[in-house]
Amino acid sequence: MDDPTAPPPLRLAPTPPAPTQRRAQTEPAAPSASPQTPEGSLAPFRVGSVPYLNTVPLTCGLEQQLVFATPARLAELLRRDELDAALVSVTEVLFTNRYDVLDGIAIASLGEVQSVLLAHRPPLAELSEVHCDTASLTSVNLLRVLLAERGLHPTFTPLPNYAQASACDAVLLIGDPALDFLRAPLTHTIWDLGTAWFEGTQLPFVYAVWALRRDVPNEPLRRRLRQARDLGLDTLDHIIRTRTEYDRDFRQDYLRWHIHYHLGTDEKRGLARFAALLAKHGSAPVYAPVFVE
Repeated sequence: MDDPTAPPPLRLAPTPPAPTQRRAQTEPAAPSASPQTPEGSLAPFRVGSVPYLNTVPLTCGLEQQLVFATPARLAELLRRDELDAALVSVTEVLFTNRYDVLDGIAIASLGEVQSVLLAHRPPLAELSEVHCDTASLTSVNLLRVLLAERGLHPTFTPLPNYAQASACDAVLLIGDPALDFLRAPLTHTIWDLGTAWFEGTQLPFVYAVWALRRDVPNEPLRRRLRQARDLGLDTLDHIIRTRTEYDRDFRQDYLRWHIHYHLGTDEKRGLARFAALLAKHGSAPVYAPVFVE
């Protein structure tokens, strides 16, 4: 049997720190048991996820059945009905009124997130251009509204490739590339967008959710995704111990303190605040998310 704890292979398809006490409450205590793959297949549903470390606890045991792609690519596949569900940037459900959100599950932070950051050399007030990770959706909009609330409106330019990130005076990075950048020698100031959001709102920020096509009956799929989340959180110690990305101390800190995986009242308040700011500073319609159990 394939080892469900091994890093998933990627298949090409056709994003001040919060108080420790509050962040510690976001994750249940996890036993060190080795995870067992949940029973049953995702079939006939076509499901996608991003190939980042922070998604591992939500896709535990499903890795061999998922399409892995960037957030932008997953959104494209959903719009073309080539996927029935995907773990996508939250702006995809705020800007597109055709998905339901699986209630209770998210990738979120209460303060510092580390994997969504703006690296800049000039002061924020002097930024004229920001190069943006082309994989990003939510983080670009988050940065846009955070800067707009400060009266700042730089030009946003696609980052040609990650190798050029360190040469940019201001660059927005997400996911594992952001973590790689953060752990390398730095010549930039780092503005953690999770920290910036919390400082301005005192609320969590939700980066990604399970988006489900509204026209597809999917109760069995919702059940399987919940099982995967439960398995991932129940065996989080095992995931931290056996994954190979970075080092164990970093994985422990990142997956237990910086990221949390529930979508509750505070997270929904954060979503509502984000939606209001998107409407305030943008021109596209913004839709209230529809949650399903």
